[in-house]
Amino acid sequence: MTAFLIAPAVAEAFPDTLIAVVTATGLRGREPWPDTVAALDGLEQRLADGAWQPADESDPRIEAWHTAYRSFGTNPRRIRPSVDALGRRLAKKGALPRINPAVDSYNTVSVRHGLPAGAFDLDHVAGDVDIRYADGTEEFTPLGEPETVENPKPGEIIYADTAGVLTRHWNHRDAHRTRVTEDSAHVAFVLETLHAERDGHLLKTAAEELRGLLSPHADETAVHHLGPDRPRLSL
Repeated sequence: MTAFLIAPAVAEAFPDTLIAVVTATGLRGREPWPDTVAALDGLEQRLADGAWQPADESDPRIEAWHTAYRSFGTNPRRIRPSVDALGRRLAKKGALPRINPAVDSYNTVSVRHGLPAGAFDLDHVAGDVDIRYADGTEEFTPLGEPETVENPKPGEIIYADTAGVLTRHWNHRDAHRTRVTEDSAHVAFVLETLHAERDGHLLKTAAEELRGLLSPHADETAVHHLGPDRPRLSL
Protein backbone atom coordinates (compact mmCIF):
# COMPACT_ATOMS: atom_id res chain seq x y z
CA MET A 1 0.00 0.00 0.00
CA THR A 2 1.23 3.48 -0.94
CA ALA A 3 0.26 6.65 0.92
CA PHE A 4 0.38 10.22 -0.39
CA LEU A 5 1.08 12.84 2.27
CA ILE A 6 1.23 16.64 2.32
CA ALA A 7 3.85 17.86 4.78
CA PRO A 8 2.54 20.23 7.47
CA ALA A 9 4.81 23.06 6.27
CA VAL A 10 3.44 22.82 2.73
CA ALA A 11 -0.15 22.63 3.98
CA GLU A 12 0.44 25.72 6.10
CA ALA A 13 2.02 27.68 3.23
CA PHE A 14 -0.69 26.65 0.72
CA PRO A 15 -3.83 26.11 2.80
CA ASP A 16 -6.25 26.08 -0.14
CA THR A 17 -4.43 23.30 -2.02
CA LEU A 18 -6.48 20.43 -3.38
CA ILE A 19 -5.00 17.45 -5.20
CA ALA A 20 -7.06 14.84 -7.02
CA VAL A 21 -5.41 11.43 -7.19
CA VAL A 22 -6.92 9.21 -9.87
CA THR A 23 -5.84 5.60 -9.55
CA ALA A 24 -5.99 2.93 -12.23
CA THR A 25 -5.18 -0.73 -11.74
CA GLY A 26 -4.95 -3.33 -14.48
CA LEU A 27 -4.23 -0.57 -16.97
CA ARG A 28 -3.88 -1.76 -20.56
CA GLY A 29 -1.68 0.70 -22.40
CA ARG A 30 -1.08 -1.30 -25.55
CA GLU A 31 -4.65 -1.47 -26.79
CA PRO A 32 -6.36 1.29 -28.83
CA TRP A 33 -7.75 4.20 -26.79
CA PRO A 34 -10.17 5.81 -29.28
CA ASP A 35 -11.74 8.20 -26.75
CA THR A 36 -8.35 9.66 -25.87
CA VAL A 37 -7.44 10.04 -29.54
CA ALA A 38 -10.75 11.81 -30.17
CA ALA A 39 -10.34 14.09 -27.14
CA LEU A 40 -6.84 15.10 -28.15
CA ASP A 41 -7.71 15.62 -31.80
CA GLY A 42 -10.80 17.59 -30.82
CA LEU A 43 -8.86 19.91 -28.55
CA GLU A 44 -6.30 20.61 -31.28
CA GLN A 45 -9.08 21.25 -33.78
CA ARG A 46 -10.76 23.74 -31.46
CA LEU A 47 -7.43 25.56 -31.16
CA ALA A 48 -7.00 25.58 -34.94
CA ASP A 49 -10.54 26.92 -35.37
CA GLY A 50 -9.90 29.74 -32.89
CA ALA A 51 -12.64 28.44 -30.58
CA TRP A 52 -10.33 27.84 -27.62
CA GLN A 53 -6.92 28.81 -26.28
CA PRO A 54 -4.87 27.14 -23.54
CA ALA A 55 -4.51 29.10 -20.31
CA ASP A 56 -1.40 31.29 -20.20
CA GLU A 57 0.35 33.14 -17.40
CA SER A 58 -2.29 35.89 -17.43
CA ASP A 59 -4.87 33.32 -16.33
CA PRO A 60 -5.40 33.12 -12.53
CA ARG A 61 -4.90 29.36 -12.58
CA ILE A 62 -1.41 29.70 -14.07
CA GLU A 63 -0.54 32.91 -12.24
CA ALA A 64 -1.12 31.12 -8.92
CA TRP A 65 1.52 28.56 -9.78
CA HIS A 66 3.97 31.27 -10.86
CA THR A 67 3.49 32.91 -7.46
CA ALA A 68 4.02 29.58 -5.69
CA TYR A 69 7.18 28.86 -7.67
CA ARG A 70 8.62 32.25 -6.76
CA SER A 71 7.84 31.57 -3.09
CA PHE A 72 10.27 28.65 -3.06
CA GLY A 73 12.93 30.29 -5.19
CA THR A 74 12.11 29.04 -8.70
CA ASN A 75 11.82 31.43 -11.63
CA PRO A 76 8.57 30.28 -13.32
CA ARG A 77 9.45 31.90 -16.63
CA ARG A 78 12.60 29.82 -16.86
CA ILE A 79 11.34 26.65 -15.16
CA ARG A 80 7.63 26.58 -15.90
CA PRO A 81 4.82 24.70 -14.19
CA SER A 82 3.93 21.68 -16.31
CA VAL A 83 0.54 22.97 -17.47
CA ASP A 84 2.06 26.31 -18.44
CA ALA A 85 4.82 24.66 -20.49
CA LEU A 86 2.37 22.25 -22.10
CA GLY A 87 -0.08 25.01 -22.99
CA ARG A 88 2.65 27.16 -24.50
CA ARG A 89 3.85 24.24 -26.60
CA LEU A 90 0.32 23.56 -27.82
CA ALA A 91 -0.30 27.22 -28.66
CA LYS A 92 2.98 27.43 -30.60
CA LYS A 93 2.90 24.11 -32.45
CA GLY A 94 -0.84 23.51 -32.69
CA ALA A 95 -0.43 19.96 -31.38
CA LEU A 96 0.52 18.06 -28.27
CA PRO A 97 3.14 15.30 -28.30
CA ARG A 98 1.84 11.75 -28.54
CA ILE A 99 3.60 9.74 -25.82
CA ASN A 100 1.34 6.82 -24.94
CA PRO A 101 -2.40 6.59 -24.27
CA ALA A 102 -2.25 7.13 -20.50
CA VAL A 103 0.09 10.13 -20.74
CA ASP A 104 -1.85 11.55 -23.68
CA SER A 105 -5.02 11.29 -21.56
CA TYR A 106 -3.74 13.34 -18.64
CA ASN A 107 -2.00 15.85 -20.92
CA THR A 108 -5.31 16.48 -22.70
CA VAL A 109 -7.22 16.92 -19.45
CA SER A 110 -4.46 19.13 -18.04
CA VAL A 111 -4.42 21.68 -20.85
CA ARG A 112 -8.19 21.60 -21.31
CA HIS A 113 -8.77 22.64 -17.69
CA GLY A 114 -5.60 24.65 -17.03
CA LEU A 115 -4.50 22.40 -14.16
CA PRO A 116 -1.10 20.74 -13.65
CA ALA A 117 -1.16 16.96 -14.03
CA GLY A 118 1.31 14.16 -13.69
CA ALA A 119 1.46 10.42 -13.04
CA PHE A 120 3.51 7.80 -11.25
CA ASP A 121 3.89 4.11 -12.02
CA LEU A 122 3.14 2.79 -8.54
CA ASP A 123 5.02 -0.44 -9.20
CA HIS A 124 8.19 1.67 -9.24
CA VAL A 125 7.38 3.88 -6.24
CA ALA A 126 9.32 3.04 -3.08
CA GLY A 127 7.29 3.52 0.09
CA ASP A 128 5.09 6.55 0.63
CA VAL A 129 4.99 9.71 -1.48
CA ASP A 130 5.57 12.96 0.41
CA ILE A 131 4.81 16.43 -0.92
CA ARG A 132 7.35 18.44 1.03
CA TYR A 133 10.17 20.95 1.01
CA ALA A 134 13.51 19.56 -0.15
CA ASP A 135 16.48 19.66 2.20
CA GLY A 136 19.04 19.61 -0.64
CA THR A 137 20.34 16.08 -0.10
CA GLU A 138 17.77 14.37 -2.32
CA GLU A 139 18.55 13.02 -5.78
CA PHE A 140 16.43 13.35 -8.92
CA THR A 141 16.84 11.70 -12.31
CA PRO A 142 14.78 13.59 -14.92
CA LEU A 143 12.38 11.87 -17.28
CA GLY A 144 14.24 10.81 -20.41
CA GLU A 145 17.68 11.35 -18.84
CA PRO A 146 18.46 8.11 -16.98
CA GLU A 147 22.14 8.98 -16.55
CA THR A 148 21.51 12.43 -15.06
CA VAL A 149 21.36 13.10 -11.32
CA GLU A 150 20.22 16.46 -9.94
CA ASN A 151 19.87 17.77 -6.39
CA PRO A 152 16.85 19.99 -5.72
CA LYS A 153 17.67 23.18 -3.88
CA PRO A 154 16.77 23.34 -0.20
CA GLY A 155 13.27 24.76 0.14
CA GLU A 156 12.06 23.61 -3.28
CA ILE A 157 8.75 21.74 -3.11
CA ILE A 158 9.04 18.18 -4.35
CA TYR A 159 7.19 14.89 -4.51
CA ALA A 160 9.52 12.29 -3.01
CA ASP A 161 9.47 8.65 -1.96
CA THR A 162 12.04 6.78 0.10
CA ALA A 163 14.30 6.24 -2.94
CA GLY A 164 14.42 9.78 -4.30
CA VAL A 165 12.58 12.67 -5.90
CA LEU A 166 9.58 12.00 -8.13
CA THR A 167 8.94 15.57 -9.28
CA ARG A 168 10.95 18.79 -9.05
CA HIS A 169 9.60 22.30 -8.51
CA TRP A 170 6.29 20.78 -7.31
CA ASN A 171 5.08 19.84 -10.80
CA HIS A 172 7.65 21.03 -13.34
CA ARG A 173 9.11 17.66 -14.33
CA ASP A 174 8.66 13.99 -13.46
CA ALA A 175 11.31 11.41 -12.65
CA HIS A 176 12.52 8.76 -15.05
CA ARG A 177 12.13 5.90 -12.56
CA THR A 178 8.37 6.28 -12.08
CA ARG A 179 7.50 7.34 -15.62
CA VAL A 180 4.31 5.92 -17.12
CA THR A 181 4.80 3.67 -20.16
CA GLU A 182 2.55 1.46 -22.28
CA ASP A 183 3.31 -1.36 -19.84
CA SER A 184 2.45 0.52 -16.63
CA ALA A 185 -0.43 -1.37 -15.02
CA HIS A 186 -0.82 0.35 -11.63
CA VAL A 187 -0.75 4.14 -11.92
CA ALA A 188 -1.60 7.17 -9.79
CA PHE A 189 -2.46 10.31 -11.75
CA VAL A 190 -2.48 13.68 -9.97
CA LEU A 191 -4.26 16.93 -10.80
CA GLU A 192 -3.62 20.00 -8.67
CA THR A 193 -4.99 23.40 -7.74
CA LEU A 194 -3.75 25.93 -5.21
CA HIS A 195 -7.21 27.55 -4.96
CA ALA A 196 -9.77 24.91 -4.04
CA GLU A 197 -12.36 27.48 -3.03
CA ARG A 198 -12.26 28.99 -6.52
CA ASP A 199 -11.29 26.03 -8.70
CA GLY A 200 -12.22 22.94 -6.69
CA HIS A 201 -15.22 22.25 -8.92
CA LEU A 202 -12.96 22.45 -11.96
CA LEU A 203 -10.50 20.02 -10.42
CA LYS A 204 -13.25 17.52 -9.64
CA THR A 205 -14.64 17.79 -13.17
CA ALA A 206 -11.16 17.25 -14.63
CA ALA A 207 -10.54 14.23 -12.40
CA GLU A 208 -13.79 12.59 -13.47
CA GLU A 209 -12.99 13.37 -17.11
CA LEU A 210 -9.61 11.68 -16.75
CA ARG A 211 -11.20 8.72 -15.00
CA GLY A 212 -13.63 8.43 -17.91
CA LEU A 213 -10.74 8.15 -20.37
CA LEU A 214 -8.97 5.55 -18.23
CA SER A 215 -11.91 3.36 -17.21
CA PRO A 216 -12.42 1.47 -20.50
CA HIS A 217 -8.79 0.37 -20.36
CA ALA A 218 -8.42 -0.56 -16.68
CA ASP A 219 -9.77 -3.20 -14.34
CA GLU A 220 -10.53 -0.58 -11.68
CA THR A 221 -10.35 3.21 -11.33
CA ALA A 222 -11.04 5.58 -8.45
CA VAL A 223 -10.80 9.27 -7.60
CA HIS A 224 -9.38 10.41 -4.25
CA HIS A 225 -8.68 13.86 -2.84
CA LEU A 226 -5.79 15.16 -0.78
CA GLY A 227 -5.48 18.53 0.92
CA PRO A 228 -4.55 20.29 4.17
CA ASP A 229 -7.75 19.02 5.82
CA ARG A 230 -6.94 15.49 4.64
CA PRO A 231 -3.14 15.42 4.48
CA ARG A 232 -2.77 11.64 4.18
CA LEU A 233 -4.26 9.38 1.53
CA SER A 234 -3.70 5.63 1.56
CA LEU A 235 -4.16 3.87 -1.76
